Amino acid sequence: MGANAGQWEGVDTPDGGWGWIVLLSCFVVTGFSYAFPKAVSVYFKELMRDFGVGYSDTAWISSILLAMLYGSGPVSSIMVNKFGCRPVMLFGGLLASAGMVAASFTTNIIQLYLTAGVLTGLGLALNFQPSLIMLGSYFDRRRPLANGLAAAGSPVFLATLSPLGQVLADYYGWRGGFLIMGGLLLNCCTCGAVMRPLEGKPVWGAVGKFTTQELEEMLSSKSKKQREQKNLLDFRVLNSKGLVIYMIAKFIMVLGLFVPPILLVNYAKDQGVPDHDAAFLLSIIGFIDIFARPTCGLVAGLPWVRPKNAYFFSLALLFNGLTNMCSANSSSYFGLVIYCIFFGLSYGMVGALQFEVLMGIVGKNDFSSALGLVLLLEAVGVLIGPPSAGRLVDAYQNYEFIFYMAGGELIAAGIVLSVASYCCLQRNKAKNTTTEGDKDMEADVPLTNGSSVYCNGDGARQENHSLKVPWKKEGMEENEKKVGRR
Repeated sequence: MGANAGQWEGVDTPDGGWGWIVLLSCFVVTGFSYAFPKAVSVYFKELMRDFGVGYSDTAWISSILLAMLYGSGPVSSIMVNKFGCRPVMLFGGLLASAGMVAASFTTNIIQLYLTAGVLTGLGLALNFQPSLIMLGSYFDRRRPLANGLAAAGSPVFLATLSPLGQVLADYYGWRGGFLIMGGLLLNCCTCGAVMRPLEGKPVWGAVGKFTTQELEEMLSSKSKKQREQKNLLDFRVLNSKGLVIYMIAKFIMVLGLFVPPILLVNYAKDQGVPDHDAAFLLSIIGFIDIFARPTCGLVAGLPWVRPKNAYFFSLALLFNGLTNMCSANSSSYFGLVIYCIFFGLSYGMVGALQFEVLMGIVGKNDFSSALGLVLLLEAVGVLIGPPSAGRLVDAYQNYEFIFYMAGGELIAAGIVLSVASYCCLQRNKAKNTTTEGDKDMEADVPLTNGSSVYCNGDGARQENHSLKVPWKKEGMEENEKKVGRR
């Protein structure tokens, strides 16, 4: 069956139970997906020496990994809608592992791009997106907390894989390290195996409980229609003005978000910091991030914060951008440690909120298609950002400018999202004041709120039926009577 929750009548969101196992699996998959492209940077010095290449050439490895992770979103969405989450994740885990194993036998940088970059990146993409879809299927009321806990996998694995990669490089070289990393990626197959689809419950009709035969026939005809409609991406999600604004902000964001952590280790080594101490800087980011993401998820789930999560996300982007700009001239190890602390905090906030805001904009049923399109656009950004930064370093040996540039891009993304959210909120208020039937709907919502009410293409508020909208029963009955009289 397909992965999207809310497609069957009688299927309730558990908000617990087996969902905690799904959450643990999503934690592991998120850790590998986001931490792996940064953790491989500890091997860059060895790769530069063995292959005789520069910063920009090695930076392409991380960029291709991230680009495949994001750019394969539409492919992943189509495969999930056709085969379901579990088979796609099992295949993705095998592909990611095979890519790193093959990379350990490469003889030039181009072969590394194809194996460690394309194959491993595609495998991680086929794990990452289905895991998020399953997490959204199992959690509703506790979804902000679940997203925050799952996102914590990135810093945990970053704090672990970076020093582990340096140890493996010291003892076995980069080839042995890649081979062992490939074995570790087989754990993604285990995560895919536990992604159990939700099962439906008996449906009550107007006359009473349907018979088993009637229920099976109804679900069978319904599933056929849904399979026909969900084989390809649903581009109608782009009618949501909130989604378009979100995509623009995310594109600007990814131009600079991954540049500092990818170049940080090499920058520290160029400043004379020992190799193990330089690798530990990524661990510091990870340790801070571990606590930042769940804490941010808890805060985002508070009743008075959840309707304003778009503004909260904008604040996180501004915080991250200012951190990069204020720390651009740090050259001492102590200064780099302070930078990593604040970067880890702001980076954790961004990671905990980005998918919560997206799911709130489009709802559960459209999340697969929306996520695929968002990741595809982000793939273009990650292909531009890190390689361009690496080329500037090769040409001018000026890391300070790179940090300033990355910070400016994050600040710009935060400003775009916050201003657009405010404008959308004002348009919603103006629309609601002229619509008598909207009296019973929640107001004062930016791009989204906890009930998943969003801006459509005309700037009006629409209800997303995948989540509960707090209508009052009396108000609905009165409106129905008015319509009947008309």
